[in-house]
Amino acid sequence: MRINYVASATLPTEWGVFSIHGFEDLVAGKEHIALSMGDLQGDEPVLCRVHSECLTGDALFSLRCDCGPQLQFAMEQIADAGRGLILYLRQEGRGIGLLNKIKAYSLQDQGADTVEANEQLGFLADGREYEICQPMLEHFGVHKLRLMTNNPRKVAALESIGIDVVQRLPIQTGLNRHNESYLAAKVSKLGHILHGNW
Repeated sequence: MRINYVASATLPTEWGVFSIHGFEDLVAGKEHIALSMGDLQGDEPVLCRVHSECLTGDALFSLRCDCGPQLQFAMEQIADAGRGLILYLRQEGRGIGLLNKIKAYSLQDQGADTVEANEQLGFLADGREYEICQPMLEHFGVHKLRLMTNNPRKVAALESIGIDVVQRLPIQTGLNRHNESYLAAKVSKLGHILHGNW
């Protein structure tokens, strides 16, 4: 077994009352959570966000990225729909960890872009893994997703482990003067899809 389900509880938020669920990754030794709302059973595809932890963006409101606004947008969309799921994965800095992400920020302050900074530290541009999503989704009985993401590689990674992504929904939010070059690098070097002067 890849994961161990630990516990669930209610989580009141600005957008509505979610349920929060805790999981242990028995292979990687990490802790992950999921937020759910509504009845996820049945054949209808589930509105979903697979979100990698970003302490600086999600909790400290950093303007260097668009992570916090993306998470909040996903929570709002799910609350509006009354049904959906967020898988919150503990893989900070596209897999390099929090302290290495701060090192990468330092390199970006000196002129590197987000991809170059990770690579200069000896890491992949994007080292995130999504295998843990399959047993987490299985726990909820979810097999079909309407996935909120700008990242086609995430869609491909999920489909490669047997998850049916029936629709990709863009999340175009969080653009500001501090993250324009960061987002440009995600488009040009990581294949993210963004359109217009949003």
